[in-house]
Amino acid sequence: MKHITGIGGIFFKANDPEKLGEWYRKHLGLEVEEYGGVTFREGEAVADSSPRRQAYTVWSPFAADTDYFAPSEKPFMINFRVADLDALLAQLRREGVQVDERTEKSEFGYFGWAMDPEGNRIELWEPPPRSRGNPNDQTSNPKQRSKSKRTK
Repeated sequence: MKHITGIGGIFFKANDPEKLGEWYRKHLGLEVEEYGGVTFREGEAVADSSPRRQAYTVWSPFAADTDYFAPSEKPFMINFRVADLDALLAQLRREGVQVDERTEKSEFGYFGWAMDPEGNRIELWEPPPRSRGNPNDQTSNPKQRSKSKRTK
C-alpha cells in the first residue's frame, strides 16, 4: 500500500517571516495569503502558464557535503516553476536581487538561480515543452540531470 501521495507543503524557519513573504510577493509574484503562506493549486487555469503542462513535485535528499546550494549555507533549496526565465531573471536584476550569472539549458528545461534576503538559494525552472516521450525526460532534479549528462 502506498502511504505517501505527494508533497503537502514546504515549511521552513525565517528570521522575519512577514518581511520574507513580502520579498517573495514583490520579486517573484507569489500571492502570500493572510496566514503567511502560498497555496499552489495544480490544475487551475493560470494565464501565464499556457499551454498547461503536467505538474509534479520532486523530493530529493542531497549529500551533506553538496555545494549545489552554494553560496547559501542553508540545508535546503526551493525550486520554483516559472513561465519565462529570461524575463524573470532580467526583472530580478533590475530590482537588485542577487542573481547567479550562470543559467543551464538542457532537455530538462531552463534553469537559473537567485538568493532571497535571508540567504536561501532559489532555483528557477522553466520546464521544456511537454514531451511526447518519457515523462522522466522532464525533471527539475539536478541529480537526475547530472546522471542523464553522464549517460548521454
